[in-house]
Amino acid sequence: MMVKNKKSPYISLIFTILLLFTQPLMATVYDLGSVNKRLIGKTTMHTVVKGDYFQQLAEQYNVAFLALLAANPQHDPFILKIGAQLVIPSEMLLPFITRQGIVINLPELRLYYFSPQENKVHVFPVGIGRDGLSTPLTSTVIGEKRKDPIWRPTQAMQERHFAEHGKYLAKEVPAGPNNPFGKYALRLGTSEYLIHGSNKRFGIGMRASSGCIRMYDNDIKWLFDNVPLNTKVRVINQPVKMSYENGEKQLIEIHQPLTDLEVTKNNAILTKAMHRFVGSTREYWQQLLPIIETPHGLVVELAK
Repeated sequence: MMVKNKKSPYISLIFTILLLFTQPLMATVYDLGSVNKRLIGKTTMHTVVKGDYFQQLAEQYNVAFLALLAANPQHDPFILKIGAQLVIPSEMLLPFITRQGIVINLPELRLYYFSPQENKVHVFPVGIGRDGLSTPLTSTVIGEKRKDPIWRPTQAMQERHFAEHGKYLAKEVPAGPNNPFGKYALRLGTSEYLIHGSNKRFGIGMRASSGCIRMYDNDIKWLFDNVPLNTKVRVINQPVKMSYENGEKQLIEIHQPLTDLEVTKNNAILTKAMHRFVGSTREYWQQLLPIIETPHGLVVELAK
């Protein structure tokens, strides 16, 4: 007589847990609160266990790889000491913008989507244009949505690839595992720039693209399913974000500027707005000078 093998409920539970840790989390969702509140999230600490490395942790916590690196400069991103404490940069100040549609702040490698139906914001890590091929600043809309997009390299891409490798790219790559656009793409207006998925996990949360905005597969699918055509999109450049919280806390968040952008050449951090915000208190400037020299992208409270 044959005995049926009954699956233990614990096996299903273990399988579900493993799935959670082998796929990137979906966007982090935050309640916005009042219009005067700009601080969202909270800093998370992660204790390193065997097998941890930065790319895996960036995917696990759905934060930008470079943001994780900046927040933990004392650690080797590939050889982490077991038991070490890492800062997960999951606390942030909202950029100084109207809370509407999609906002991509290039220096912090984050995409914000402000839900029109509820007072919430969805935050995703993104990959952006590499040095010399910067993602352009723009104010536009989602002009087109594509499922299983075909990738057709531009003439400029073809020329760059030929100069570097001595051969041209394929004229087009159909949908599938070799397609650099992944499974979904959102066009910015009528331009050649897209918010899209990727067939390579490494590069999200970094400056690695030819100007388009890359996202993890789960994240771009969520945007594709939930963001309608003609949603407003703003690509901005705010390396420094500041806020008075509760009318008393003086908070500042500084990211590495993208100095190849024309608008951030010369003094990208020490702006007039920052001088007004920090004021003339010597202790504040002493606190900020090391961060200005080496930005870590974390929210700091100015204190005497």
